Amino acid sequence: MLLGDLIKNLDHISNNADADIDITGICYDTRTIRKGELFTAIKGYETDGNMFIADAVKKGVCCIICEKIPEIEIPYILVKDARKALAEISAVWFGDPAKKLKIIGVTGTNGKTSVTWLIKHMIEKCSDEKAGLIGTNGNFIGDRELPTKHTTPESYEIQNLLDKMVLEGCKYVIMEVSSHALYLSRVYGIKFEIGIFTNLTPDHLDFHETIDNYADAKSLLFKSSNISVINIDDEHAEKMMKNAVGSIVTYSITDNSADFFGSDIMLHPDRIEFNVPALGKNNKTELPIPAMFSVYNALASIAAAAELKIDPIKISQSLHSYEGVKGRAEVITTGHDYTVLIDYAHTPDALQNIITSVRGYAKGKVVTLFGCGGDRDKLKRPMMGKIAAELSDHIVITTDNPRTEAPGEIINDILAGIDKSRSSYEVIENRYEAILHAMKLLKPDDVLILAGKGHETYQDFGNEKIHFDDREAVADYLKQLRVAGRKK
Repeated sequence: MLLGDLIKNLDHISNNADADIDITGICYDTRTIRKGELFTAIKGYETDGNMFIADAVKKGVCCIICEKIPEIEIPYILVKDARKALAEISAVWFGDPAKKLKIIGVTGTNGKTSVTWLIKHMIEKCSDEKAGLIGTNGNFIGDRELPTKHTTPESYEIQNLLDKMVLEGCKYVIMEVSSHALYLSRVYGIKFEIGIFTNLTPDHLDFHETIDNYADAKSLLFKSSNISVINIDDEHAEKMMKNAVGSIVTYSITDNSADFFGSDIMLHPDRIEFNVPALGKNNKTELPIPAMFSVYNALASIAAAAELKIDPIKISQSLHSYEGVKGRAEVITTGHDYTVLIDYAHTPDALQNIITSVRGYAKGKVVTLFGCGGDRDKLKRPMMGKIAAELSDHIVITTDNPRTEAPGEIINDILAGIDKSRSSYEVIENRYEAILHAMKLLKPDDVLILAGKGHETYQDFGNEKIHFDDREAVADYLKQLRVAGRKK
């Protein structure tokens, strides 16, 4: 593609490059540069692309998009915001695929993954249309999984994914939209058919610094959404609605004036039942995922499906057949009279939600095993310790993803929030050993919550990912029990 065609609508300050330069590709990472590509010097979370312009030139790029004039001789386009420029030229490069799709974006601290998967399930069950999904648990075209690195990838990768989804017949795409993605312009220029706000509690404050900044970043989604679906039970709903440029649809379980109100809620160990008057006469429905937060996730998904003009009866039927998402309130079959549940809860609010929900139906004791991630917001560690100790009968504190921090120091931060004189707790740093120990504690009707890792099948130690899966640890324990039983 000729440079002139690629940047014809790009807002730029100055340009010393020939419009007839033949661009063979777009890149923003010098580690992947190929000769003849255009290099966009973006500022990353840890590095600044402007520092690598000389390296990019050595590797054969033909032009640079940058925010300051390069010190080395190379054709360049000077822009005010290189991240927005990358998003714009990436869309042009792939033929503006977002304009050929109905895109549903979901943002919030908790519930993004569950809501995106629920909506995908509804669309495919109710309309026979193929849907794409971009999110934490992977990127999918229909049932085919694609690799993923971020909750929301960089703008070039997003446009590439959207293009593939168009080519493979997708009519809809459901996307988790993180605060990082919004703040860093990864979804800049994409018009969302529907934007959904689930909730907001303190998270990523190492990046955003304040809860207000975090909320501001989340609210950017609704400046680009035709329809904004908002959880009005959350205290930050007003900010989201204030930024909405299209129509607003609300959902709630406390305010019956909401467009989609959940009433007559009944929690069971294996499902939830509730009514949604907005669905008409046959508004009683159920979802085979326990916990009160599942009602919120269902309401958000129901509202989106209704706005997509899906038949209300089909909406209700599709909820009944939903099997859940790996690592989200996932019940592990053990063959014993206790319950083991795996959940991704890694924020104070998420941990409180899952433990509180389990307490609502558990007949025995609730045992919670968790840790906190390294190189992330330290303020939430004592908060999570306090929540787990106050709501659980017993807690086992262990590692999560320590990254470059010492696991013991992370655990000490968690312990700072625990009243050691009144709490029943243990510290077992090795997560595998901690899970086996916690399993040994279980008696009939007890529930063990393995929190923090969810769908992940690794642990981050230093700069290395080591294979680890909570499910495998549980399976190993059950195997040891069977072997011991045969020896008797």
